[in-house]
Amino acid sequence: MGIVNAALELRNPKKPELSPVTVNALADTDSVYLCIPEHVAVQLEIENVSEKEVTLADGSSKLVPYAGPVEIRFKNRVGFSGALVMGDQVLLGAIPMEDMDLVVIPKTRTIDVNPDSPNVAHGICK
Repeated sequence: MGIVNAALELRNPKKPELSPVTVNALADTDSVYLCIPEHVAVQLEIENVSEKEVTLADGSSKLVPYAGPVEIRFKNRVGFSGALVMGDQVLLGAIPMEDMDLVVIPKTRTIDVNPDSPNVAHGICK
């Protein structure tokens, strides 16, 4: 399918006086978490709350800080997530995309709100 990017606004919900950060995120449905680079965590003053061991694309494992909460905004959607602090760009994984009811549009290589629920995010709670 190729690379899919999305403009997101990230905020620290614990510190609403801080300016949000607008980022160009890589949307990756094969990844699970929201990942943010160290400089974004510093800008938002996001607190490290724990560590997680993650498996990287090359199969190696790495212990990385887990920080949060992070408020994510895209169009008319908002979500809250923890974030792995790693890498050099923001990565939007499957869990925050599902939480915000976002879908990948392969033809345009973009993400968008779910066309089946354009006004309000929909989730299944059974």
